[in-house]
Amino acid sequence: MTIDTSMDQNGATVEVGENAFRYRVATKWPTLPPDLDLVEVTAVATDSQDRVYVFNRGIHPVAIFSPEGEFIDSWGQEAFARAHGITIGSDDKVYCVDDLDHTVKQFSTDGQLLMTLGTSGLYSDTGATSVDYRNIQRVGPPFNFPTNLAISPSGDLYIADGYGNARIHHFSADGKLLLSWGEPGDGPGQFHIPHGIAIDRNENVYVADRENSRIQIFTADGQYKDEWNDVARPCEVFIDDDSNVYVAELGFRAGMWSGTHPPTPNATGGRMSIFNLRGELQCRWGGGETPCAPGDFFAPHDVWVDSRGDVYVSEVTMSAGGNRGLVSPNCHSLQKFIHQSKEVPQ
Repeated sequence: MTIDTSMDQNGATVEVGENAFRYRVATKWPTLPPDLDLVEVTAVATDSQDRVYVFNRGIHPVAIFSPEGEFIDSWGQEAFARAHGITIGSDDKVYCVDDLDHTVKQFSTDGQLLMTLGTSGLYSDTGATSVDYRNIQRVGPPFNFPTNLAISPSGDLYIADGYGNARIHHFSADGKLLLSWGEPGDGPGQFHIPHGIAIDRNENVYVADRENSRIQIFTADGQYKDEWNDVARPCEVFIDDDSNVYVAELGFRAGMWSGTHPPTPNATGGRMSIFNLRGELQCRWGGGETPCAPGDFFAPHDVWVDSRGDVYVSEVTMSAGGNRGLVSPNCHSLQKFIHQSKEVPQ
């Protein structure tokens, strides 16, 4: 099976990126069975076979597809209060972060529950009782509306406890809490929604500090090292095997909190950015000028890169404004970008 690539109104293939980061936009990807409604895709990840796990807010929350977009299986019905983040380890264990249930669950690739962190429905006492981070009065233990998880090279788990807390929690691989750090605020080591998280080969921890519009970088034991500010409300960070850092940025045209405003009248919308480990921008595309057009974005929420170098970006299209008519109900919630140098000739 070949993958269709998007055409613009003149019939030309839609391409994004530049230099070593050039992609073609895949269309009609994935192919959905008639009874599978994803509603919106909150997160995406691939396993060791490059099968794509699409974490969504439909009634089949984990939908699995081949790299070409053919439907394989689904699981997780009635297992989640609300899908938020998904991560797959090198051992193919699947970690699903359920923000409204205040839990992180580990599954096998066929959906067998292996471990649960947190207590279902029980949130820690931070003063926050909703996903509005502005109600946080103090930090607390795991979890209060957690958001995402990353796995270190040594196998430890780092969890961003983002909406109702302002902490990063470090667990051993078997689920023992080892360390927590962070507090509300905008100074070094403080957070306003630690939303996304990734770890490089040296075990430095990269945190997408969303409402502070920055990436903060820490040592494995939570010591502040640096921050990058050339981002617009980053939601997730992914680091590939070549140490390229991919950042899904929500931007300022979707999902704005009540009473908040863009920093400038023409502030960017959703976009994708790629940096090196020094924080130098390598590539950027999107911006939200045409949010439903192939290759542009309305509400980027997650990013993953498979072994082929292909990029998957999920968007919370409905909850970020599609449910209020800001974009068409048919606006994409998941896009695949085919890395040109690794693309099979068509």
